[in-house]
Formats: sequence, C-alpha cells, structure tokens
Amino acid sequence: QNFTATSYTYGATGVQFASHFSQIAHSDLVVFFGLNLSETRMSGGGQVEELRRALEISGARVIIIDPRYTDSVVTEHAEWLPIRPTTDAALVAAIAHTLIKENLIDEERVNTYCVGYDRSTLPEAAKPNASYKDYVLGNGDDGVEKTPEWAADICGIPAIRIRQLAREMAGARACFIAQGWGPQRHANGEQTSRAVQILPALTGHFGLPGTNNGNWTYGTPYGVPALPIGENSVKVSIPCYLWTDAIQSPEKMTATTMGVKGADKLKTGIKLFFNQAGNALLNQHGNINRTRKILEDDSLCETIVVIDNHMTASARFADILLPETSYLEAEDLVDSSYAAGSHHYMIAMQKTITPMWEVRSTYDICADIAGHLGVRERFTEGRTQAEWMAKHYGQVKEKRSYLPEWEVAMNMGVIDQQSTRDEDSIILADFRHDPVASPLTTPSGKIEIYSHTLAELAKTWTLPEGDRIPAIPEFCVVAESHLNKNLTAKYPLQMSGFHTKGHTHSTYASVLMLHEAVPDEIWINPIDANARQLKSGDLVHVFNDRGVVEIPCKVTQRILPGVVAMPQGAWTRLDSNGVDVGGCINTLTSHLPSPLAKGNPQHTNLVEIKRA
Repeated sequence: QNFTATSYTYGATGVQFASHFSQIAHSDLVVFFGLNLSETRMSGGGQVEELRRALEISGARVIIIDPRYTDSVVTEHAEWLPIRPTTDAALVAAIAHTLIKENLIDEERVNTYCVGYDRSTLPEAAKPNASYKDYVLGNGDDGVEKTPEWAADICGIPAIRIRQLAREMAGARACFIAQGWGPQRHANGEQTSRAVQILPALTGHFGLPGTNNGNWTYGTPYGVPALPIGENSVKVSIPCYLWTDAIQSPEKMTATTMGVKGADKLKTGIKLFFNQAGNALLNQHGNINRTRKILEDDSLCETIVVIDNHMTASARFADILLPETSYLEAEDLVDSSYAAGSHHYMIAMQKTITPMWEVRSTYDICADIAGHLGVRERFTEGRTQAEWMAKHYGQVKEKRSYLPEWEVAMNMGVIDQQSTRDEDSIILADFRHDPVASPLTTPSGKIEIYSHTLAELAKTWTLPEGDRIPAIPEFCVVAESHLNKNLTAKYPLQMSGFHTKGHTHSTYASVLMLHEAVPDEIWINPIDANARQLKSGDLVHVFNDRGVVEIPCKVTQRILPGVVAMPQGAWTRLDSNGVDVGGCINTLTSHLPSPLAKGNPQHTNLVEIKRA
C-alpha cells in the first residue's frame, strides 16, 4: 500500500525511497508513525545502529505514535503517543487543523511545491471544495471540521496533545517524519500512508538536512547485477495479495474491480502455483481457514510446487516438494540494498558445507526445468550459478577498478563497504532547491496532496460497499474498527499484529529454544484483562467469525485499552476441534483487500478473548 500511495503523492521515487536515518544527526525532532526499528531491524550493523549514532549526535527528541509501547520507545528514549489502529489519517487532519488555525503553515511555500492544499492549486476538473484545506476546515462534502477534539474521539490521543504536537512539528528546526510498514497494512492503508506523506509538505520539513518525506527508508544498493529476467510473453498481472481470488473466482477479477493489469479481465484462474522460499502460501496470508479450503480443492489449483528448506505450514500443501539449499550450503554475490541504510556493501557468500541429500539450489532446479522445456541455454546463457557470480563481479569491477580479482574476492566474505555521502541521503533535495528544474514524476511535477489521477480512477473502479478512494488523504472509517458499534458489540477488541524478536516473519518460528527466550503472547491491557478475569500467562482463546487461536496472554500497560496485539509468524496448527493451537494470527485476519492497492489489510481485525 505504501509504495502505491507514494506513486500518487510523490511519483516514482527511483532507487531512493526516503531520506536515510543518518539525516537524524541534523534533526531536532523525530516523529515516527508505527515505526519499530528495534524489533523489525534488529541487526546492529544496519538501520538500528545508524539511528542510534544519529541520535547521539543530534540529541533529537523522539515521538513514537503506536498502539503499543514498543521496544523502540524504550531504546530511543522516546515519548509514546498511543493511538487506535486505522486512525492515523484522522490524527494528521487534526494536526493540519491546528497548523491552519494558528497560522503555522507557510501557504505560499506549500502552494509552490504542492497541488491541492487549497483551492488555488486544484486541477480544473476538481470540485471547488475538494482541497485538503477545505476538508480539514469542514468545507468538504462531509461538512465535518477536523478539530483536535474530533480526532481525539477517534484516535484516542487527547486534543491538547494533538495541538502541542502540531506546534512542535511546526516550530522544529528540522523534523524527521517517517512511518513503518505496520500502519499501511490496514484496510485503509493507502490513506494512512498518504496522510503521513503530506505532513512534511505542510510543515516545510522536506528536502533539507534532517528531514524526510514521511516514508521508511530503504538502503542504498551497492550495485550488484541481478540475473537477466528476459521477456515474459504473459502481459497480464494481478495484485499479488489477490492470488487466492485468482484461484477461487477468476471470473470476478477485472481491471476495475480487482486491479487486473494488461487485460480487462482474467480469462482463466491459476492452475499451477510455484511457492519458493516463503511461507505465504498459507501461513502468512489473510484468513487461513479460507485459504486452506481453496488449496485443498484440487479442482481449482491443480498443481502446487513448493521449494523450501523447512517443512513449513505452507510446504504441507505441496504436490511436489523440492528441498532447497540453506544459506550454509549456498553460494551467492550479495547486495546490501534492503536494510543497511546509508551503508552499502558487497559480500561473497561461500558454502560452508556441501549440499546434503537431495538438496539443490533454486537456480539448478530451474535450469533443469528449462532443460525439460528445451530452453536451458536461453535460460542459463550457458553459465552455472558460480559462473554468474564471477560475471556479475566482473561487471562491478569495471566500475570499481580498485577491487581485487575474483579469485581473491570470492574468499573475502565482505569484499567492499562504502557509505552514502551525507548530501545524497536527503530525499527531495533537488526538488526543494528548484521545483521547476527538478520536478517530481507526478503528472503535475509537484507533491500531489490532491491527485487528479485518483479522482478519475475512483470514477471508473467498482468498489465493495464501504470502500473509498479519495483524491486527498482523508480519514476513511473501516468496517472492523472501534467505530463499528454493531460489530464491537460482539467483538469489542481491535487486534493488530507485530514483529517479535523470536522469529523473522515465520522464519525460525519452529525453533523451540527461541520460544523459551521470546514466547509468543497476545498483549492485553489490564483494564480489558480484569474484565475477563485474566492474568499474565493464562492460556486464552482469541476468536472472531474467521477462527479461533489458542495462545498465552500478556497483561501489560504497554498497550492501549480496547486494543490487543498478537505476534505474527507462528506456524498454524489445528487441533481436532479446529482451534489453531499453533498460535497463528492469520487464522483471525481478514482477506478483504485495501481499496487502491488491493493489498494486505491484515492488521485490521476485531476479536474477543476468553480463557481457554
């Protein structure tokens, strides 16, 4: 959802998605929405360490907005602002209300760099009251003024603190605003992402040292080439989250209902499925019981091939199971681009043991498949995996002549490490300096608070009842929230998922020693626990219409009342009564995709809890 939202706010951002955390060395205020580095980026050599060093230099004040008092609040000496899930866009609107009412916005600057903040920069086709300012002041179609009191009733943060936060952001010398991936994994995820993205534009904290664009930064890639992909003769594609729909009901998948690209509709469903190095076939996908029924029906997807090195919950559904090498048995030339921040490097991976039994690399498996199809030479270009590594290293060495020869480098481990120049770590710097000479890739060339493209798309797409695609980042109420009084009468607790130090998504979730060190527990506030006569360690059933999960509970004031949180990644395992005693959160999560990206809504859930 975040990548899709970014394309409508900032356009295609290229390699750099946001400023690096190293820029916080120049900040005096840091505001994170649901960004929990200490548990999602645990590597001491990556972004956690980069952020720690930057904060040591700047001494910036940190505010973390999250339903949970996360480990990041502790380690970053931050102030915690507890917020109800799905309500970030309401908070942003109330911050904007204070900025407007207290004359804390430089409107001339905003209109220089943005489209749709007020009526003066709206596209001709837009309604006169369609600007974000009109929405905030209550002049929009809903007629509701987005005061801090209005937002406080929705998000749970007191109105006086919302006003203070707006003043602090406006008065900061350099405010670094960023969001994690959690807030966008909701049924209104795109709206949350776009709302946070426009805060830097409204406050002027973009394109300068110590600032950001509201996104979570990726690392700068070192530049290791990838294997050539070739041309795919199939031009039709679907949003990846909707693969179960493409199996179960392909006739419902069209360009205007489910985001099919390259065709007006699907002509046939998925009949052959390859799942390589991932547990998303079942375990990590929404509404596991629904997914399980789809995969069990051989009349739908006829053949499932899984390539993995563990017998995961997903691997159990394989018709053909191919054992893959572990990293101890593998060779590769590795690029640092994912989570190393301003640091980028190249590593030569060497196998420490010879692949055992029938284990093979995915490259060799696919090369043999290509051979059976008569296209081995076209697929491999006559090279083994080791020979591709040597070729790619040679291509890197052409640009970095100081590197040693491959015969030496292949045994070095870390071959080369560099750091991004400070001035290259700032997103939107050229645009801030000269928006005319360095326009963005949006249709207007500016930051699009109002997106004409979204307005037109909303007219043509057929959306499920209740779903909306606004042209501005409005707060959109979702079905499974605390605001749905009918549903909360039955399931009164909002449940979201979170990452845990005990496993990385579902990787290592099968290691019993890690369960002892970091047990999976559902977090619940003492107010909610006392009402259910629960204490820490009690085995509970967490349930809704989609399923039942059995898991111990953790009673803690580190979570907002009315909200519970369960670690994601545990492997699903049903007992004879259909209860998931493996503790997998996706037995309870919904599959209903977000309106725009048709993406993951799996943090948007209502549940009830009782003693098992």
